[in-house]
Amino acid sequence: MRKVALFALLAAVLAILPAGAADQALIDAAKKEGKVVVYSITSRIANAAKAFESKYGIKVEAYNLKDGELIEKVSREVAGNIAGADFVICQDSGRVFGQLFAPGYLVNYVPDSMKQVIPAQYQNPLIFQFINKVFIYNNEKVQTPVIRNVWELTEPKWKGLVQFKDPKQEGVNANFLTMLTSPEWSAKLEKAYEEYYGKKLVLTTKNAGYEWIKRFFQNGLILGNSDTTISENVGIKGQPKTTLGLFVYSKTRYEATKNLALAPMPDVKPFAGFMYPAFIMMTKNAKNKNAAKLFIEYLLTPEGFSPWSKDVGSYSSNPNVPIDKDDFPVSYWEPRLVFEDPAYLFENRADVEEFVNTISAK
Repeated sequence: MRKVALFALLAAVLAILPAGAADQALIDAAKKEGKVVVYSITSRIANAAKAFESKYGIKVEAYNLKDGELIEKVSREVAGNIAGADFVICQDSGRVFGQLFAPGYLVNYVPDSMKQVIPAQYQNPLIFQFINKVFIYNNEKVQTPVIRNVWELTEPKWKGLVQFKDPKQEGVNANFLTMLTSPEWSAKLEKAYEEYYGKKLVLTTKNAGYEWIKRFFQNGLILGNSDTTISENVGIKGQPKTTLGLFVYSKTRYEATKNLALAPMPDVKPFAGFMYPAFIMMTKNAKNKNAAKLFIEYLLTPEGFSPWSKDVGSYSSNPNVPIDKDDFPVSYWEPRLVFEDPAYLFENRADVEEFVNTISAK
């Protein structure tokens, strides 16, 4: 009943505002406001802001914040009716769901021009961007994928050779682990175990999701503080043994610029990694509503999304925005990656975090 109530609450507080296309009337109204303030979890907002200012002559105040900082700042400002962001680009959907969506601090806005373009399942709350983290290995000595099934990572042959960003350091990693304990993913993990070993999984935990997490962590998993550092540790050449990690797909661009050996493994069963959303939503007390609407629409166009689309591993919710020539669309990744369920995360992440703390301490 609690989950049903949460969904009902979300639907009530996220009623879509009247949306105006980027027609002259909206542009004129936005220019009268003359300014827009955005809080973002991505630093590339600065380049988009410069382009928007140049196009429309509207000043942008863009602030790059970490997940937790953004959530706490918006909560404090909107609850206190303090002028702050007009809209935000935020991630960590479990916390965002419980601390920003449910209290009504954020308001969904979908531009008219995007209602028939962006897939309906990405519109409420409106998703700005998808980012993926996948299993990537050092391919200096081996040019074919080194694992086919995630249960291999619990075996002695991979002990101490796998890296993953500490879930205490980044909410999306904790979200990924939490999703593995869901009925859908625990069932997939149990099936994958049976297919790989030819026998039933004997549980020592609640379900196959918890079981995989336990064995994964207790097999010498190396927890890092940065996906960039992990990509360098995995990809450095001359290592005596092949290493791998689960980190952002965009780091494969370092293969050339940093002389690393990095190759993704997109066909690992039952998942090759995970994909998480960044939402784009107006604040309840937005001061510059028209400028916010205009900037949101701009960011959902190929021009506005260009600071993000120049690399692999970054995907607009607008399927008409081109992706990097060396990448695949979201539709390719959907059956291969774990996606987030905000309501499930809000209800269950604390339990999974407590579980991870327990097994990490051993």
